[in-house]
Amino acid sequence: MLAVAGGKGGCGKTTTALGLGAALDGETVVVDADLDMPNLHAMAGVAREPTAADGVDPQRVGDRLAVLPAPPPTTTDATVTTVLTRVAEATEARVVVDCPGGAGPDAAAPLSVATGVVLVSTACAPALRDAAKTAAMARALGCRVHGVVLARTNVALEGVESFLDCPVLGTVPEVTDPVLTDDRVECAYATIAARLQRAHSWEGIDPSHTHKYQV
Repeated sequence: MLAVAGGKGGCGKTTTALGLGAALDGETVVVDADLDMPNLHAMAGVAREPTAADGVDPQRVGDRLAVLPAPPPTTTDATVTTVLTRVAEATEARVVVDCPGGAGPDAAAPLSVATGVVLVSTACAPALRDAAKTAAMARALGCRVHGVVLARTNVALEGVESFLDCPVLGTVPEVTDPVLTDDRVECAYATIAARLQRAHSWEGIDPSHTHKYQV
């Protein structure tokens, strides 16, 4: 289970979760774990219900990509971990989790069951500081930090890797909506997915190949 997390809302977590989900080889299910401000369903263009807590098949949005909207806001952090574990056990697909922002219990819950995390941050000091807090929380929970994706920029800032103690997996340019169908964004996530899979002995992908999704 791969978490996609960052310290601030609006830094590009949901975009990255869907972008990586479409670019990774094989079947992938993206699950929204942000109970308070869920937007995976809106970005993917699917219904808000049924949710990940309902124990139903994910809603398909592409040839190899499906999504599960967030459980209702009354769901507890303990239940979130149960839901994510159940989803992972019920599918042979890779599970990518769109995590809530911040450093509270709601953000910690998905990190406590994920095996690894990809950080997402914009290239500004406050967002990077918040990403560092997320990285520290993930490591404390035994979740491996695979690297960081820098959103809305074409430049990997010097010093980011040492500051976050993880590699920069790639940058994603700032584009106008619809973001996910922009060729530059698709190419960026394909390259990021390839680097991620090579570094961690996952199945390789062809960076020139992208998977279209219906948004």
